[in-house]
Amino acid sequence: MTAARALGLLLGFAADAALGDPRRHHPVAGFGTLAGKLERVLYADSQTRGTAYTAVLAGGAVALGALAERAGRDRPLLRVATTAAATWVVLGGKSLATEGALIGKHLDAGELAEARTRLPHLCGRDPHSLDGPAMARATVESVAENTSDAVVAPLVWGALAGVPGLLGYRAVNTMDAMVGHRSPRYQRFGWASARLDDLVNLLPARLAALLTVVGAPVVGGNRRSAWLAWQRDADAHPSPNAGRVEAAFAGALEVRLGGRTVYPYGVEDRPVLGDGRMPDAGHVTRAVELSRVVGVLTAALAVVVGFFTRR
Repeated sequence: MTAARALGLLLGFAADAALGDPRRHHPVAGFGTLAGKLERVLYADSQTRGTAYTAVLAGGAVALGALAERAGRDRPLLRVATTAAATWVVLGGKSLATEGALIGKHLDAGELAEARTRLPHLCGRDPHSLDGPAMARATVESVAENTSDAVVAPLVWGALAGVPGLLGYRAVNTMDAMVGHRSPRYQRFGWASARLDDLVNLLPARLAALLTVVGAPVVGGNRRSAWLAWQRDADAHPSPNAGRVEAAFAGALEVRLGGRTVYPYGVEDRPVLGDGRMPDAGHVTRAVELSRVVGVLTAALAVVVGFFTRR
């Protein structure tokens, strides 16, 4: 039994909830710098080069995690500490909630310029073409997707695979954010990173959608609508994972998400998720609260799974 893993996950989750991301020398930022340097060395308009890039960085992160676990194999306190530290640095729940709540506050006050300034901290869309409702929609969608990517998935992989799972997942997700775009530069080079990110998020995204359904009533949401929107609308989304969570959030909050989405690399026409009205500032606030609820439910489940998972 791995009580050390369970306790480490719990302490790491508590650290993220209380402290948020490390203020200086964030390891994920350091990984991003390393990934950028490797990209400059390996880049070519080639799936083979992109696959090598992905394998080196993901494999290196998993190997580092394995070394950390090996060092604590017969030292329970060290294993708790390394698991807690890894969990803290890979989670992003506090930062996600802070940014989402701040945008909601600006939108509620009619401070659209301030909301546009904050939106890039949460998602990669062009904020200058968005009005208030469009920014509210973008924020709810981003909160939903990042609840899965930055909270649920790390905890799932930490429970199943310990420190190697935590570091490996964050490496894959960071690479996807950096090169997994549909832009001309990354269409081929970023293919492996994007596909690997899809693979490692298959289970967490569906768990996030399920826990959204379960937790919806806590924020005054509609559990039945969350389930129906998830089952009815998710398959139409271009992402095999993000659509599950976004559809569940849309149903839970009884809003309509999707539609025309403007990115720096082009415009996408997304399918409609849910059948309510367009979201507003109040829905942004409730989406943030729902994200917190899903995070707490996931942490509780991860602690149980981590405790009963053998090394």
